[in-house]
Amino acid sequence: MDAQEPLKGCLAPIGRQGDSISEGTLPAAEARDRVRVARRAFRDYHAQCFWYLRPDMQVTLGDVPEIVRGLRRNGGRKGFLLAARLCR
Repeated sequence: MDAQEPLKGCLAPIGRQGDSISEGTLPAAEARDRVRVARRAFRDYHAQCFWYLRPDMQVTLGDVPEIVRGLRRNGGRKGFLLAARLCR
């Protein structure tokens, strides 16, 4: 089993949902909530997980997979749980 399989399984639905936003099928409220949570996670975990990104970066729905990846890799237990929330 590839070590990336669990991550791919989590990120695939996000990618499909991102595609569905462009098609207009993902509810706007859900997209706003996901971006809001991702922005807060980026701000709170920047030094720990996202040090290689600009601190003033504007997080969008397209950035959610990178936020999830960073939280899972370097965010500890709390970051991992937050990443799971973003994958729903």
